[in-house]
Formats: sequence, C-alpha cells, structure tokens
Amino acid sequence: MDVLRLRRLNRWQAETLKEDLADLYVESSRARPGEEYRDREAFLRRLTDAVRRPGFALLIAENMAFAGCVYGFPVRREGTWWRGFDGPLPRGVEQLTASGHVFAITETLVHPHTDAPGLARRLQQRLLADHHASLGATLVDQADPAACDAFLSWGWQDIGTVRRPSDHPGPRPPVALVLRALVLPLGRGPSAAAHPDGLAHENRTQRPD
Repeated sequence: MDVLRLRRLNRWQAETLKEDLADLYVESSRARPGEEYRDREAFLRRLTDAVRRPGFALLIAENMAFAGCVYGFPVRREGTWWRGFDGPLPRGVEQLTASGHVFAITETLVHPHTDAPGLARRLQQRLLADHHASLGATLVDQADPAACDAFLSWGWQDIGTVRRPSDHPGPRPPVALVLRALVLPLGRGPSAAAHPDGLAHENRTQRPD
C-alpha cells in the first residue's frame, strides 16, 4: 500500500473538490439502494454550510486518490451547536463552549477499501490537535449503532441526545433525527475523559497522543 499523506484543504480547495469529496462520501456510506443521490445532495449541502463557518478546516488522507477526510469548525461561544440538546448541558461542556475551546467534527469519512487501520481516528486527532482544542464534539445518528460504537472505541464520550430536523429534501415534512452528542476530552488523563464536567477548569491544552 502506498503511504497515505495527510493534507489540509482551504475553503477554495474544498469548494473546487466538493464533487470528489461527495464521491468519497457515497463510496464510504451505507446508503440504501435508490438513496445514493439524495444522500449525496444532503452531503453537499452540509459541506457548503460548513465551508462558510468561521474557522472551517478540512483534512484529507490521500495517495493516488482520496482515502478519507474529516472536517469541522470551532463551536460558537453562544452554544448554538448544542441546540436541541435533551436536558441541561454538562457544566464542563458548557463552560468550555463559552470559552471557545470546543471544535466540532461534522464529518468523518474513510473509503471502505482503504487498508489503513485507525485512519479515521488519526484524521480526527490531527484536526483537533491542529486547532489546539480542549474538547472535540460531534453528533452521530442514533439509528447508526455501528458508527456510535466506533466513536466510543476511539475514546469519545456519550453525553446525551440532540433532536434536529432531517436534512433530506422532499415534499414531506422533515423528520426529526435523534442524534447522540459525543465529546472527546483532550489534554488530560483518564479521569477527565470519564467525567466531562471535570474539564471545566482546564487552562492548558495539550496535543493528543
């Protein structure tokens, strides 16, 4: 296998290569037959929205073709990222959000034929480290237990559920999605990872191993 290279794309490059990224999404997802086009269009809308966010960053893994990618942006201090959260937000997460130390990973893709164990986790850690985040955040569809289990195996913590309208187009009213809200504590030991509230007073950010 050729050695994979990790490379950052700026906004212009992400816009230019969006069709290739959409191809990677379709090839990486488990879309039901007949749903590929709708899923692709939904991905392109999410990417377009993310590219416009302040601090947007996208990292790809490539050799002869795209093998994987991850992208996201800093969570705004007013906490709009957490809208639809069921119940009160954990204190530590709320305080880190208000201090601007949370980075949201909104998409993680790895081509199924990529022979690179741990690539998704490597991409996530590199992106979070580049932004010196104290806490990673992501939302995973509750109806996709395999994805939830993968994130948990990489050290992410499940802090509750978020309800959002579906982004699929169509004549029918949007269906509410139930998403698992996951966070990844960075720069501290296992005790902090087990208790997200304990991150509230962390004043120094370290790069993850």
